[in-house]
Amino acid sequence: MTEKHSRQVRPDPVLLALRERMRHSASHVMAAAVLKLFPEAKLAIGPPTDDGFYYDFEVSRPFTPEDLGRIEGLMREAIARGYQFQRRVISRQEARELFDRQPYKLELIEDIPAEEPLSAYQQGDFVDLCMGPHLESTSEIKAIKLISIAGAYWRGDEHRPMLQRIYGTAFESPEALEEHLKRLEEAQRRDHRRLGKELDLFSVHDEVGPGLIIWHPKGGRVRTVIESFL
Repeated sequence: MTEKHSRQVRPDPVLLALRERMRHSASHVMAAAVLKLFPEAKLAIGPPTDDGFYYDFEVSRPFTPEDLGRIEGLMREAIARGYQFQRRVISRQEARELFDRQPYKLELIEDIPAEEPLSAYQQGDFVDLCMGPHLESTSEIKAIKLISIAGAYWRGDEHRPMLQRIYGTAFESPEALEEHLKRLEEAQRRDHRRLGKELDLFSVHDEVGPGLIIWHPKGGRVRTVIESFL
């Protein structure tokens, strides 16, 4: 690898920090949109990730792809309005009163050490328990896309409630977002789980156990050839 190429692929820490704030902010915008469509929703957590963000919700029914379209539309409206992200430090009592109808937030409040300050961020009418950081305004979120829906146990514990998780992503430009979506599409096209099924190589059955491969005749021959080569 040349020195020039090495410089090109090295992550820009400033850009990475911007994306983290943008995605964290986008998760709050998404949560506000969900509450508009599902006022009874219980909010869990909504952190940024390396590739985007997610937020976990307890709702009366599973989200649908049509819901994602409506949520994304409300997000775009909020972004266009340019709501300011306003931070304020709150006391334990204020926090309990502010989130008295949000059991997951109340649990988080009780788990935060007493010596740590609590803060809340507000954009428009939406307020969330959060340490930040965020952008100055929703208008700084330049490009968003909601990706998928999944189930997730509260705090990763199978004995706790199953929540609905919405995954999304945000980028500093529509071009960067489009490039990311193309990479996701290519990765899905090469996904071994899809290829295994389409090419009749193997299958997975819940009765046997998730992740345990059942080789089909074609797949068995391919495996034998690879093992012989190795």
